[in-house]
Amino acid sequence: MVKMKLLNIIQLIIRTLNQIKKLHKIFFLFFMFLFNSCSDDNNYVLKLGHLANEDDIWNKSSLYFKKIVEERSLGKIKIKIYPNEQLGKEIDLINGLQLGTVDMTIAGEAFQNWVPSAAMLAIPYAIRDFDHLQKIANGKIGKSIEKDLLEKINIRPISWFIRGPRHLTSNRPIIHPNDLNGIILRVPNVPLFVSFWQSLGAKPTPMAFSEVFTSLQQNTIHAQENPLSLINSAGFSEVQKYCNLTSHVTSWIYVVLSEKKLKSLPSDMQKIILKAGYDMQSFQHELFFKDEDQLKSQLIDKGMKFIEVEKNEFIKKSKNSIFLSLNEEQKQIYNEIINVK
Repeated sequence: MVKMKLLNIIQLIIRTLNQIKKLHKIFFLFFMFLFNSCSDDNNYVLKLGHLANEDDIWNKSSLYFKKIVEERSLGKIKIKIYPNEQLGKEIDLINGLQLGTVDMTIAGEAFQNWVPSAAMLAIPYAIRDFDHLQKIANGKIGKSIEKDLLEKINIRPISWFIRGPRHLTSNRPIIHPNDLNGIILRVPNVPLFVSFWQSLGAKPTPMAFSEVFTSLQQNTIHAQENPLSLINSAGFSEVQKYCNLTSHVTSWIYVVLSEKKLKSLPSDMQKIILKAGYDMQSFQHELFFKDEDQLKSQLIDKGMKFIEVEKNEFIKKSKNSIFLSLNEEQKQIYNEIINVK
């Protein structure tokens, strides 16, 4: 009888201990949930995807942005950077901004697929030099394009980057537009670029940037056009012998942020992002001019030959095509750009 009572007491103690363990586990999970919830509420992650590789000044400027945002927010904002089209091609990234799968990207004339005025970011032979570019991007025209992006597709530019003149690379010298006959040329997915190169006699083929090197290597395309920075960082000197100095586009490009994402942040975090965007812009401009002076010699050292072209012939042959490719709104902006002194 005594043994039975003792056994019952022992079993009761065991059951009580088990219940305490369960309660302990429940309390542990509950407090972990509270901790994680508080952590999520006070930390914000922004994903920035772009097409350039790790060595390009776009990526270096993005890393600078990451550094100052994380420092100024005391780690509350984390910036995750995905170069090399890791989050998708340029058009995919712009779509992703609107869908909420991407928070930030770097893009320019490709926006014209949604916002017609964005075609002015890279209109051939419109911007004369870097001084002219600064006046356009910082002035009435640039502000109008920024407003269109925000109002029409809910995407906010927070910086604009200088882009070097676009030049044509190839495996034979291109001096005159007639030399383009039969050349299959990669262009970005920009309708104006297609009509421009068609007017010069080439066969333009829209293609994602990440596919260009292999396509040149396999000779499925013969040429491509880009600023010296991308020609260098993408290693095109390994598959192209000549850089033909067409200087057909001098332009700028935007670092953009989903407005919906921005508005989801507390106001103090929004201010940090916008101020850091402005500071990133200054950083990129300084880095650009320092980098541009070195790029030509770097490409020459890698075996690329630079060819002076008959630029006036390119301008003359393409002028009508450029103007006819524009709608009435774009023609008005084009004339405004030309007339800025």
